[in-house]
Amino acid sequence: MTTDSQMDFSQLAQDIKTWGQDLGFAQVGITDVDLTKHGERLNEWLAKGYHGEMAYMADHDDMRYRPEKLHPGTLRIITLRMDYMAPEVQTISVLNNPNQAYISRYALGRDYHKLMRKRITQLGKRIEQAITELNLEPNFRAFVDSAPVLERGLAQKSGMGWIGKNAMLINPKAGSYFFLGELFTNLPLPIDEPYTDMNCGSCSACIPACPTGAIVDNHVVDGRKCISYLTIELKGPIPEDLRSKMGNRIFGCDDCQLCCPWNKFTKASQEDDFTPRHQLDTATLLELFAWDEATFLTKTEGTPIRRAGYERWLRNIAVALGNAPYCKNIVQALNIKKSIDSELVQEHVEWALNAQLSRIEK
Repeated sequence: MTTDSQMDFSQLAQDIKTWGQDLGFAQVGITDVDLTKHGERLNEWLAKGYHGEMAYMADHDDMRYRPEKLHPGTLRIITLRMDYMAPEVQTISVLNNPNQAYISRYALGRDYHKLMRKRITQLGKRIEQAITELNLEPNFRAFVDSAPVLERGLAQKSGMGWIGKNAMLINPKAGSYFFLGELFTNLPLPIDEPYTDMNCGSCSACIPACPTGAIVDNHVVDGRKCISYLTIELKGPIPEDLRSKMGNRIFGCDDCQLCCPWNKFTKASQEDDFTPRHQLDTATLLELFAWDEATFLTKTEGTPIRRAGYERWLRNIAVALGNAPYCKNIVQALNIKKSIDSELVQEHVEWALNAQLSRIEK
């Protein structure tokens, strides 16, 4: 390759970052395919069973740290960050109101998968247009949390931030409220310097903040205890010893981010699609528990919440109602749902009823 060609790729890398920002990404980085160290940590995590029922984490695990196996021909990975926190969304006040439903802030708006994949695909097409004169055969593939990709490892390697003690990627200028996506490519682009300054320092605020004690070591989360896992990934009953610790969190959890001092730098998203839908950011538990399946499907269309399904939606809300202060309306609502044709829901409704009735003043 000539010096002129190298200069072309250096300029192309800068252009890619500009085009990415034009498409709404807050940051764009470029890295290589060497994820050896991150792969070792993944294997240790899997060996301890911290993935729980997330069998897909163990399936094709070697592809997670060998991107060139996932998409043959890959030489570089373009990493992309998109901030999602909508302006004026309340967090602490909702968590502190046991009658309100807390839904993880990322899930209040449109499903990010489709939005980001479309934008990343557009970026790939823009790059294709730019390299036609270089006589190269383009080879791109976009990923957004939908394949065995070590997203945080790639983002750290491309200079986007460090992996915090809560195992989230933390950016020193934007905190951690953002999505990550990738564009695999065969272009020999110059790579960015990895982020090596782990800036959590002596801060461990996220560890005691976790309601279920899921952060078992620095940078290590036992997924089986994580409320996000319990409310989204887990298909069966929620372990009884964890139910009372879940509070009013019915889909995901943000506690380890809410307490993180770096999130004072969070930037409000400019994407209208991430604006909360159907008052999901202010709804009460009873309002959401009253939804029939048709309403659930309508109200959650195009959002990440649809993934949980109606049955688990009711399961999660039943637990939250069981954790709420005693209220006759709650007991009435739970009794109505006792007749639903679902052993999973019935079990959690019974638990919630017992929890409610135990609070009646004698």
